Amino acid sequence: MGKFVIKATKTGFTFSLKAGNGEVIAVGGEVYNSLASVKNGIESVAKNAPIANLEDQTIEGFETQTNPKFEIYKDKAGEFRFRLKAKNGEIIAASEGYVKKDSCKNGIESVRKNAPDAPITEPEAE
Repeated sequence: MGKFVIKATKTGFTFSLKAGNGEVIAVGGEVYNSLASVKNGIESVAKNAPIANLEDQTIEGFETQTNPKFEIYKDKAGEFRFRLKAKNGEIIAASEGYVKKDSCKNGIESVRKNAPDAPITEPEAE
């Protein structure tokens, strides 16, 4: 089973969603200034991921989907990535680069599957 991991940074808090095997499948879209706000970000991912539409921007003449949605795109290095946008269009989670589009799609499915029930791991006290 996956889990959300909150990490304290010098400027605030970030989170990542890890799959059952410990692999990071998505990271939060921003640095949050409080523990409460990072938890709201996690909640948003958990709520939006299962119902998000899929927009493949790597296909010519792709159809624009409504938010919430996962967007598949190619980065400058030519790798496939996805980002999850909330209903308001804000990016709430993003992926690492994938060489193959199928791997990227598997990452999206993993977020859909893991996010809704993933427990939250609190940051370690310094």
